Amino acid sequence: MARTAIVLLKYVVPLERILQSTDAHRAYLRELNAQGKLLTSGPFEPRTGGCLIFRVEDEAELHALLAKDPFHKEGLVEDDIRFWAPNIGALAPA
Repeated sequence: MARTAIVLLKYVVPLERILQSTDAHRAYLRELNAQGKLLTSGPFEPRTGGCLIFRVEDEAELHALLAKDPFHKEGLVEDDIRFWAPNIGALAPA
């Protein structure tokens, strides 16, 4: 059964360095969204990191997807991963 995961990203390098990889990061996230794996994403305000919300089968799948993200491959972020059970609203199971 699919699980919902929230990944909070914290930038560990200056924003100027993040901006150099943002286009590649977003292109990868658009691919995951098209596959139905990434439900939504976006940066925090102020820009200190961001949030990704995934629908994955298990923790191993989530880690495999994150490992291919340019931000992760280049060591630009740290993760705070939380599995979540939404029960009301758009992300709640039907």
